Amino acid sequence: MVGAGRVGPALAASLQLAGHRPVAVSAVSDASVRRAAELLPDVPVVSPAQVMERADLVLLTVPDDALPGLVEGLAETGAVRPGQLLVHTSGRYGAKVLDPALRAGALPLALHPAMTFTGTPVDVQRLAGCSFGVTARPELRLAAEALVIEMGGEPEWIAEESRPLYHAALALGANHLVTLVAESMELLRTAGVDAPDRMLGPLLGAALDNALRSGDAALTGPVARGDAGTVAAHVAELRKHSPQSVPGYLAMARATADRALAHGLLKPELAEDLLGVLGNGTEEGAR
Repeated sequence: MVGAGRVGPALAASLQLAGHRPVAVSAVSDASVRRAAELLPDVPVVSPAQVMERADLVLLTVPDDALPGLVEGLAETGAVRPGQLLVHTSGRYGAKVLDPALRAGALPLALHPAMTFTGTPVDVQRLAGCSFGVTARPELRLAAEALVIEMGGEPEWIAEESRPLYHAALALGANHLVTLVAESMELLRTAGVDAPDRMLGPLLGAALDNALRSGDAALTGPVARGDAGTVAAHVAELRKHSPQSVPGYLAMARATADRALAHGLLKPELAEDLLGVLGNGTEEGAR
């Protein structure tokens, strides 16, 4: 494994449970060295070139922006061996980013787990039933599928040209959800709620379940109902107590209104007043 961030150690540990033998890991920061030691005890920490020399299957689990340069560097220095399985876990890239290694004889696979990671042993358990966005050459599809299944995951085939859209969709849902929940908890604390996590847990759990089951039909709340006065009160309170939250609230409210209107949940005669409030909110914020 090259790169011991939050993702790599969990994947390597899950492959170890499936019978693979970890032989080397490359880790730079103190945090990554600790993660490697916790999830892959007794596996030597070496340089990326030494990882390539020792392993038949190499996981490249580095940040997206670092991946192309890493692959080019490994190929140019002769670190890539013919027949070596080279797997990256970036959601953004498909298998094409591994072309320099392919020309050196490696077998390239893109296996991206659609999961958020903590960098702790709990991540290994979360891989059970996790979908993986998989991109591979036709002759390597069986190998890609086998590795995903060994990690407890479910392969979902993503075309090379669709990888950026696929990754954007996941980021829109998962990463922005964390931001929304964190802001909501802060506002509840400001409103005097002692345990905002306990208050939000059941509500958000039900909202997520309803959304996954019913899509836009699960929309509720003042925007979907067209309660322009309530939305105006929200904007006013946010300007007073958390002005940094106003742009996000307005953007999400407009997106919600558009979807509710398109799916017949928001009455057109109510949408005009609501969109007027949202437009005025933007203008006032620019002053």
